[in-house]
Amino acid sequence: MKKPTAFAFLALLLTVDFAIAQHADWPQWRGPQRDAHAAAQKLLQEWPEGGPQVKWQFAEAGSGYSAVAVSQGRLYTMGALDDGCYAFCLDAATGKQIWKSKFARLSVNDDYNRDWGGGPRGTPTVVDDQVFVLSDVGVLAALAKDNGAVQWTTDFAQDHGGKIPYWGYSESPLVDGDRVMVTPGKSNFMIGLDRKTGDKLWTSKGFDAEAQYVSIMRGNVGDKHFYVTASKEGLMGFDVESGEILFQDSATGNKVAVIPTPVLAGDQIYHTSAYGAGNTLLKLVDDGEKIQVESVYALQGKTMENHHGGTVLVDGIIYGFTKANRGMWLAQNLESGEKMWEERLGENRSGSLCYADGRLYCYNDKDGSVHLVTPDKSGWKSNGSLTLPKQTDIPRNKGAIWAHPVVADQTLFIRDQDLIYAFDIKRK
Repeated sequence: MKKPTAFAFLALLLTVDFAIAQHADWPQWRGPQRDAHAAAQKLLQEWPEGGPQVKWQFAEAGSGYSAVAVSQGRLYTMGALDDGCYAFCLDAATGKQIWKSKFARLSVNDDYNRDWGGGPRGTPTVVDDQVFVLSDVGVLAALAKDNGAVQWTTDFAQDHGGKIPYWGYSESPLVDGDRVMVTPGKSNFMIGLDRKTGDKLWTSKGFDAEAQYVSIMRGNVGDKHFYVTASKEGLMGFDVESGEILFQDSATGNKVAVIPTPVLAGDQIYHTSAYGAGNTLLKLVDDGEKIQVESVYALQGKTMENHHGGTVLVDGIIYGFTKANRGMWLAQNLESGEKMWEERLGENRSGSLCYADGRLYCYNDKDGSVHLVTPDKSGWKSNGSLTLPKQTDIPRNKGAIWAHPVVADQTLFIRDQDLIYAFDIKRK
């Protein structure tokens, strides 16, 4: 047997690196598993002074807080232009626009309170040859992935009896097999639509409340499979087959707005919201008929009170930005609820984050900075930072920088309204 040549070995290494890069997608809200963990990829562990190099900038994404999805070398997002709500598709390597597709009308002040900014808020969901997008006024559309052609649309208010939330529809669709799972609210609180036709296949039962800003997660305990989300009444889980309520918990409900996506950890659910709600850890037990909920803790005060930047679980520790104490980054032990540390950065009042290759990417809402942080229960450990080369010129009114960071294809993607930046964070 011939030994491989140096050239052949190098070719093999390049092939492996290429394969890793090709599978480092972020195809939906909060990444491949909707938990804010990026796919495996080799990334810089420290940043040079001033941060990593900018690969490209796109400045025509319109207004809105949509994050990006990345699949097979293409980037997808949404934004509001002068004549409507659009989905955009860019080349993820160059930032060049491939297509844009208008799928809904432009929102107006009568639709919802736009003092904090208008435009779409959710993230596109990319599955096979389709892209699913939801506008701020509740128009859900299925688009052809290759050219953005609209395959079908449905209106949450007109077609399903929903009501636009006070700050606009903000969830990101969950695709579960043949179903697109979304939350119009009211009597059709949660529904599942046929992803090919838009026909309704499934409806939640026994629950009537206005939609909030949470995105659905699918989980299971024992033989029970459920969809979990939250409203002003708190967390609730619905049976995947029957639509019946399997469990409820009110700890993180509040009268103003419930936004963060729940974090699933085996037979446990962690959730947090702001406006005094705090955070909770639930243990689920399948008793054969229903799911019993045991409260491990429900905490308020100077602890995690996440507004809308989300939280991420890494090695038993929850990380996120708390609204408590005038706003700061915080680490919390998942099992006990104990606060491990907190870190204040300037005048920032909120922050969003994700996790990739052993590092947290913490994006601040006022100064436009991103910090590369080692997740460590002993304290805040920054390995460098960057600041947006330029913030948007779109008037913010009462809003701030609220699109979440995304890591895919060994690149950090950061959005501020019409501006999207791609930073090279590849580790060689």
